[in-house]
Amino acid sequence: MIRRTFLALASATMLSAPAFAGGHSMDIVDTAVGAGSFETLVAAVTAAGLVDTLKGEGPFTVFAPTDDAFAALPEGTVESLLLPENKDQLVSILTYHVVPAKVMSGELAGQTVTAKTVNGAELMVDGTDGVKVNDAMVVQADIEASNGVIHVVDKVILPEG
Repeated sequence: MIRRTFLALASATMLSAPAFAGGHSMDIVDTAVGAGSFETLVAAVTAAGLVDTLKGEGPFTVFAPTDDAFAALPEGTVESLLLPENKDQLVSILTYHVVPAKVMSGELAGQTVTAKTVNGAELMVDGTDGVKVNDAMVVQADIEASNGVIHVVDKVILPEG
């Protein structure tokens, strides 16, 4: 009985510990890949040539849309954005989801702020009732990576213009 309890505790501890690759916790890209619900985002980041950037030193805060969030876009939108001739638009959209700082959800609680994104535009972040980024809700917050943090959002956030 004690042995079984010890093994269960050891297994639970291992599963809840941060993932490590090469002795370091995983970066934002590897964390997104490992999550399994960001296949479209990872494909878009790859098509946009942003993998090396998001594997860089950071820190970054990424408001990461799920596959379901991308699927909610009008039909053909994702496929169109992934075409080489639309790379600039794809880069603009993806970098609008990234803030060049590590911002945990607790820092946003009870306030509304603007955050300058990597693409130069600003996001409106409302932490007064959960956390909302423009019109997207953060559905899972504070997924830490070696070079920043991921907050999962329920919509693709599109820059104005």
